[in-house]
Formats: sequence, C-alpha cells, structure tokens
Amino acid sequence: MTTIFDVTARAQSRREILGKLAVLTGGGALIAAVAATPAAAKVSQKDVGYQPTPKGAARCDNCVQWQPPNACKLVSGVISPNGWCSIYAHR
Repeated sequence: MTTIFDVTARAQSRREILGKLAVLTGGGALIAAVAATPAAAKVSQKDVGYQPTPKGAARCDNCVQWQPPNACKLVSGVISPNGWCSIYAHR
C-alpha cells in the first residue's frame, strides 16, 4: 500500500533534464546581459529635486557625480555647474 509519506525515486526523462538545462542557460544569459549593460538609467531632475541654483556652497561642479561641462553621472538632462539636487555629495 502506498501512503502520502512514501517517497519514491523516479528517473527524470531526457526531456525534463534538457528543459531544466535550457532554463538555467537562459537565466545565465539574462544575468550576463544585464551585467553587460551600462549602469542603470539616470534619474530625472524632478525626482532628485534638481534646481539650477546652488544651495549655499553646495553646487554641482563640486559634487562627486559632476561630469564637465554640463552633465551628472546620476541625473539626466543638462545640468548647470551652479545647480544643486538632493543627491549632492561634496568631493
């Protein structure tokens, strides 16, 4: 008599093994593709509270994310050297 607690070993078919291998290979390819893509998309100016004027001595051109002449590593769009946003980090 077979009960719910009986564990029987069953041989996997070639189709099941190849299917699992395909899933693993596809997952690996997806991970490799994501790793090979450029850094995550930049955030919008609105999302970080960007303003084209400084906040005291804090200004974009003395931030670690600044990319001369008018860009940021993390924020999209044209960035003023005199601007400021909430992800400002002094260098």
